Amino acid sequence: MSPPPVTIYSLTTCGWSRKAKAYFKERGVDFYAIEYDMAGPELQQKISAEMREHGAEGFPYVKIGGHIVRGFDPARYEQLLKPA
Repeated sequence: MSPPPVTIYSLTTCGWSRKAKAYFKERGVDFYAIEYDMAGPELQQKISAEMREHGAEGFPYVKIGGHIVRGFDPARYEQLLKPA
């Protein structure tokens, strides 16, 4: 069974975002990264609205399947990547 889709909203200048991306890379998990500071204003607004809706105030903001993980949380990532 393949792992759930992973999307990471990050900042190019954020060390925690780099750690999150490295975590998934090291485990061979494909992910889609969106660099907030490189996105256009419309996409930034959309991301900001979604993050506010989920109580996230910083980066990385990680979506694994239908779940949200705020910040760098390897234990939670591991839990959500395990097949059900």
